[in-house]
Amino acid sequence: MKTLRTEHLLITGVVQGVGYRWSMMQAAERLDIAGWVRNRRDGSVEAFVRGRPEAIEALVTWARRGPPAARVTDVLRSPVEDDDLVTWGFSERPTV
Repeated sequence: MKTLRTEHLLITGVVQGVGYRWSMMQAAERLDIAGWVRNRRDGSVEAFVRGRPEAIEALVTWARRGPPAARVTDVLRSPVEDDDLVTWGFSERPTV
């Protein structure tokens, strides 16, 4: 049985208007990670991700860079116990 991990990510910096969400969806799909990503009104990007621990680490490494036009200042990570917030597949959600 594969061990899956679920995390909440909060990415800050210049991460809106630079293709960050679309690029994260592409990276997550390549890594077989489920979850979602959305913009927040405070200018950050938020994501819930579920996958194998090594895949999560690879996505966080990607998130620290983001797409070429992004300027990431921080990626805050929090473990999530209740992973009902994550469905299979990876999607973009509306801004909150």
